[in-house]
Amino acid sequence: MHSQIKNKTISRSRCLFHLAKLYILLFGLLYTNIGNSQDIPETFKKTVDSLVSEAPKDYLDIHSVMKKHKTDTLLMRYFSTVSLDKNYTSGQIYSYNELGRAYRNKSQYVHAVEFHKKALSIADKANDIEFKVASLNDLGVVFRRTSSLRTAMDYNQQAIELAETVKKEERSKNLQKSINVSLNSIGNLYTRLDQYGQAIDYFKRSLVLETELGNTLGMAINYGNIGNCLEAMGQLDEALENYRTSLAYNEEINNDMGRVICKTNIAKVYLKKGLIKDATKLLKPILPIAEKTSDGFLISPIYINLGWGEMETGDYVNAEKNIMEGLRVAEKFNLRNESARASHLLTELFQKTGDYKKALTYNLKATALDEEIVNENTVRYVNDIIFRYDSEKKNSEIQILAKENEAVQMKLRTSRTTLLIGGIALALLAGIFYILYRQYQLKNEKKVLTLEQSMLRSQMNPHFLFNSLNSIKLYIINNEQKNAVHYLNKFSKLVRKILEASSMREIPLAEELETVELYMNIENIRFSNEIDFKIRVAENIDTHTVKIPSLILQPFLENAIWHGLSPKTGEKIVDLRITKDKLDFIHIAISDNGIGRVAAEKIKQNKVLKRKSVGIDITKERLANFSKDLQNSFDVEIVDLYDENHKPLGTRVILHIPTI
Repeated sequence: MHSQIKNKTISRSRCLFHLAKLYILLFGLLYTNIGNSQDIPETFKKTVDSLVSEAPKDYLDIHSVMKKHKTDTLLMRYFSTVSLDKNYTSGQIYSYNELGRAYRNKSQYVHAVEFHKKALSIADKANDIEFKVASLNDLGVVFRRTSSLRTAMDYNQQAIELAETVKKEERSKNLQKSINVSLNSIGNLYTRLDQYGQAIDYFKRSLVLETELGNTLGMAINYGNIGNCLEAMGQLDEALENYRTSLAYNEEINNDMGRVICKTNIAKVYLKKGLIKDATKLLKPILPIAEKTSDGFLISPIYINLGWGEMETGDYVNAEKNIMEGLRVAEKFNLRNESARASHLLTELFQKTGDYKKALTYNLKATALDEEIVNENTVRYVNDIIFRYDSEKKNSEIQILAKENEAVQMKLRTSRTTLLIGGIALALLAGIFYILYRQYQLKNEKKVLTLEQSMLRSQMNPHFLFNSLNSIKLYIINNEQKNAVHYLNKFSKLVRKILEASSMREIPLAEELETVELYMNIENIRFSNEIDFKIRVAENIDTHTVKIPSLILQPFLENAIWHGLSPKTGEKIVDLRITKDKLDFIHIAISDNGIGRVAAEKIKQNKVLKRKSVGIDITKERLANFSKDLQNSFDVEIVDLYDENHKPLGTRVILHIPTI
């Protein structure tokens, strides 16, 4: 009897449970319908009706209308419903991808994957390459955030392979952006695998393309990613420089998410350098901003870093509280990388407080997470994928070569005379020699191109550009308009001349002198015009007819300023003298009255950050390449100047450049 009553009670409970589920489902449907009919602004409905009526197929055309509403999931669901009703395929794909991104940025990764896969399925059926590539990239980003590296690599690799099936000249701006996203995503995967050199290569490739497109957000992301790699490699100052550049770009476009990520990364570097107060000062104001987004990807590292700083200052109670909160958020949103980091910090914290049982528990947890995220098979898998991609890119070339080889083999088989066989053999031999010769030429051309690019980077280094612009900015702030305009004109002319000269193997000496004079004028601003710079040219030299390699003097002048004159007080002189001898050598002597090489080397040794001057080495290689086609070779002579008491008077660099 008791058993029957119990069974009836269970049966009634199950019925009530199912009725409750049905009620909730009906209520949800009713709420959705009410939301669709009542909560959607009339202005948005009209916007959607107009857009669906025009039915643009290009992503950028749709995005220009919907970008203000893309993060509102209710509005995007309405747009997707109307697009589905009207059979507007591009609208469906766009709305599903934006819904996926919105849920991704709230760390709701299951929903994000669901919407991106819907978008991918529709794009695949419609054979829309641009939307298909975008959907593949979005899926790669979601799986990377959850540390599913294999799946992420598969999606990003499919995206870039598909995008590159379109000829470069036929690619739209949006498709080119998608290629950049793929490169950036692959770089992030290498970062997760601790292969930082390869990661930086991908980020730099993406950065170059984003710069060409003028995509400020893409530039900000890549600078931030390069900073992550440099930080992991222990190059903290270089990492900070990249993080700050990324932050500047995010400030330019008013990107809150970018600000939070950059400031979190900068704070982490401060923690590593022991600057706890500076780190905390950055982290606390951005925590409310991150929490408003509901994105665990942003929130978790802030709590963990706050706890880390408190642990370092001995505030173990608050440290445990914040790191635990960071771990809770990371586990909630399946952020395994942050879970592992929090577990490592908790291990250290409990060791310091003497709670060794908890320390052991979290150490085991951290180790398990590390092994789960990255293992030997994953590394090998990613490398195999990249190798497959490179191989498939060359597949068509190999097939063409195979067909040509088959044709040659058929000729050889059908040939019955020794003369024909000998002719074919000679032709093959000539082809081999030609290929070898072409390889040699291409190698030299590549070397020249690399030197030219390195030279341009050394001429246009960010420190010089930013410092020059800051100097001009001071004139503007001080209301010295004439000076500001004067030097801004000189700066723009200098940049234009450097860019023009970088595309030429050699230029007239007159052009080179004009460029270095502009450079010295700009650099002299920072020395309050204390440097007395003079150019003296011998009368037997026509500077318009003498040709020299472009942009070779600036590295030596830069060396004279920053190593010779910068530490010196009092009179500062740089003298550039050009002469010509009977052997058709041009002699360019650059003299300064600085502190001399010995004193400069001592100062350099005492510096924490030692920068190697690569500009002079690049210039020497370019001079060697320039003079190899001439009868004579170049020579660079460095002379230390002393007075009668063997006191340093400065340094003289003499370039002996052949003209025949």
